[in-house]
Amino acid sequence: MRFRPLWQRLRESLWFVPGLLVLGAFGLAYALIAFDTRTSFDGAKRFPLLFGAGAEGSRGMLTAIAGSMLTVAALVFSLTLSTISQVSSQYSPRVLRNFMRDRGNQVVMGYFVGVFAYCLIVLGTIRSADEQKFVPSTAVLVGLVLALGGVAALIYFIHHIAESLQTGTILHRISRETTRALDVLFPEELGEPAEPLTAPAPAAGPGQPVCAARTGYVQQIDAEALLRWAAEHRVFVRLEQPVGAFVGEQDRLARLQPDEHSASPLSASDLAGLRACVVIELHRSIEQDVAFGLQQLVDIALKALSPGINDTTTAIMAVDHLGRLMQRLAGRTFPARLRADNRQQPRVLVPAPDFDAYLRLAFDLVRINAKGNHALLRRLLRALARTAEAANTAERRRAVARQAELLRELAEQNLSTDYEKQSVRALLAELSPSWEPTPTA
Repeated sequence: MRFRPLWQRLRESLWFVPGLLVLGAFGLAYALIAFDTRTSFDGAKRFPLLFGAGAEGSRGMLTAIAGSMLTVAALVFSLTLSTISQVSSQYSPRVLRNFMRDRGNQVVMGYFVGVFAYCLIVLGTIRSADEQKFVPSTAVLVGLVLALGGVAALIYFIHHIAESLQTGTILHRISRETTRALDVLFPEELGEPAEPLTAPAPAAGPGQPVCAARTGYVQQIDAEALLRWAAEHRVFVRLEQPVGAFVGEQDRLARLQPDEHSASPLSASDLAGLRACVVIELHRSIEQDVAFGLQQLVDIALKALSPGINDTTTAIMAVDHLGRLMQRLAGRTFPARLRADNRQQPRVLVPAPDFDAYLRLAFDLVRINAKGNHALLRRLLRALARTAEAANTAERRRAVARQAELLRELAEQNLSTDYEKQSVRALLAELSPSWEPTPTA
């Protein structure tokens, strides 16, 4: 767990992959120069058209390649930053991390910088006749091939940037990443699990509080490590901050309730082990935070509905993806929040949102900002219908029915014409059987 945030920061940086490619270019240049130095292969005699460039010609070609690669690399970096700025202003600042971690952009940047570094290394080894002539012909030829590859890389980058700016691509990436996290956190398509364990009754006193060591968002919780820590120290841990919550340095992260025969309160070094099980970083991460993926789609819908943009189509597309994710979530098992050790002794209580909380996160703000928007209200109803059809408990269907009723009230109060109101009423009547509880539910 302690290395996951570091790995995420590396993946989302614009220097890690380019740095690796530059190191690879150093290794390639060294290997080819060593090959030209130690091998008996004489390419200049066997294939003079390919390997026949002299010292001055090789220097001139590598100099031109290096200069052009550096210029194109600067262009690629500027286009990437311009794209990031445009996406932030048009969609949501929270989708920037998706562009930062885009592997295609990182590889293209690293390719051009790597070719530049490669040419510099090879260029420094060329010697003319008055300096004990040496021309690494193979390395020079590979530099030419890499330069031709740069043309293909530039064409790919321009196409990739143009495609990345499309609304459908942005929404699909967010939805795909959220789906992956959802499948990991909620793997079974069953009903709500029974929770046979019972949390210990709160102690008479407040218990031993554990405050956060830094300010930020709870990114991940290592439940297994936390369970082992609680069993080792014979305490019951009530976490008070769910994944995605913002905590300050003095905010309470957890409360400890010792066993009946436990010793005195735990020391600072013991509590450091508990804090290590909870990863707090400056930004939210989607790996254990499905709500963050939903929030990004909601933010895009709200941005599209703002008076400055007023893009109903983008909002409808975001609602479509929200409906698909909620449909997937509606039939999944929610893990038990109470964890026990090997002897079935309750040890850890982890706070987590339920289905109704996810449903409200996905639809409440969009509904509130959809006042008077007839098309969006209808699309919200269809998304709720898909969610209700996938739900397999009466409680979840009732939660969907509450959302549908709120939409009906909003339509009656804010739609301006009888035609629009009647259209929503007709669709509501058509879809209402979807969220009515089945007899077996």
